[in-house]
Amino acid sequence: MNDVDRAARALLRLPPSCGPVRLVAVDGHAGSGKSTLASRLAASLGDAPVLHLDDLATHEELFEWTGRLREQVLEPLSRGETALYRPYDWTRRAFAGPRALPPAPVVLVEGVGAGRSAVRPFLAWLLWMERGPEESWIRGRHRDGPDQAAFWDGWTVAETRHLAVDPSRPFADTLVRERREGYDWLPGPSATAGQDQIITYRDGFLSVN
Repeated sequence: MNDVDRAARALLRLPPSCGPVRLVAVDGHAGSGKSTLASRLAASLGDAPVLHLDDLATHEELFEWTGRLREQVLEPLSRGETALYRPYDWTRRAFAGPRALPPAPVVLVEGVGAGRSAVRPFLAWLLWMERGPEESWIRGRHRDGPDQAAFWDGWTVAETRHLAVDPSRPFADTLVRERREGYDWLPGPSATAGQDQIITYRDGFLSVN
């Protein structure tokens, strides 16, 4: 069993946090590897649903999406219902038709701000990708190419402003550091030791009590 499989197993042991759902956030700077980690966790969880916050943001509202998240996703899931959200089309600059997000045992939400204060009350666990902003942004710019340079110029300013006002990392349960193969899973700033702790850390890996 690899480290991602072990993490997935540990997350399944958490108590539900949003109705019947264990809502798990994958946060970090843009370009830090959030989407890749969320995809790998989803696969280890048997194709768990993943909500990408890029689908709720818009060109004009990079971080002002909490109302849409609450109304279209969090409230239905908290009632045990399938959420229907309208993903934003970044090319057409318009919202598309509804997309279903079922109340699975674990639902992953990934994106910058996934662990913000308005979302944390609904979370079972908060993962933070432990990669600094400059390195992350360089990776992101390389990934998206020169055509997106102007967007990235505006994004880095907006991200810096958002995380200064509403940071996620100080509340992370787990810091995830990418290795050449796999990840290191480290206690986050909010992690506390004790008998009630469901996820413990041994030799850089998650284990389940």
